[in-house]
Amino acid sequence: MLKKKPKRKAAKLSLTRELLAIDGEKVAVNVRLNPRARRMVMRVNPVSGEVTVTAPARAGRAAALAFVRGETAWVSRQRASAPKPVALAPGSLVPFLGTAHRIRAAVEKGPAPVWRDGDEIFVTGGAEYAARRLADFFKREARKSFEASAMAYGRQLGVMPSRITLRDTASRWGSCSSARSLSFSWRLIFAPDYVRDYVVAHEAAHLKEMNHGPRFWAHVETLTPHARRARKWLRENGRNLLRYN
Repeated sequence: MLKKKPKRKAAKLSLTRELLAIDGEKVAVNVRLNPRARRMVMRVNPVSGEVTVTAPARAGRAAALAFVRGETAWVSRQRASAPKPVALAPGSLVPFLGTAHRIRAAVEKGPAPVWRDGDEIFVTGGAEYAARRLADFFKREARKSFEASAMAYGRQLGVMPSRITLRDTASRWGSCSSARSLSFSWRLIFAPDYVRDYVVAHEAAHLKEMNHGPRFWAHVETLTPHARRARKWLRENGRNLLRYN
């Protein structure tokens, strides 16, 4: 009788959180020990300023923290260069759909808690509700935009997404799973139309090719003429999309 091979266990991640003094300030450091990691990788969240270091499990937490301490000058530069936050509140200027819009406090009841009129966005209610209501508004608009584009591209490619979801990520603007589920950062609603168009086209092309080979890029080119221009814009301006909170 053949014995069944034991199932391979999934790599177990170890997550811890520490506070380190950097430039006289207590900075949160998230340590991720991953058995599959081959080297240490460090990132600084452009919104919160938190540091995340991923290290091989064999290195241990102490070594990961020592790595961060040895790179405090780099961490300081990254934190200093992060775009300044912009409050989702009356008075703020936001690039909704890539065009500057001024947020205004509504003086009278309108068609919805938040609505757009020309190059202005009006929000009702007290100041304590503004950020949530405005974020909900931008997320709804993002979903409508993504769904319309993704379905159109799916029909063009002959393969439709199984579902479309919104996320709030600091490093990935979109993704496509093997189950044909597309996911997008709602903050792309603050990017120019051609950038949002490219991100949706990129993920839709993965419905046909789950790789970045020549056939994948050929599909992208058939869907949008803005690929290079949009990638350049995201490299240079992508972090600014995280400013609005």
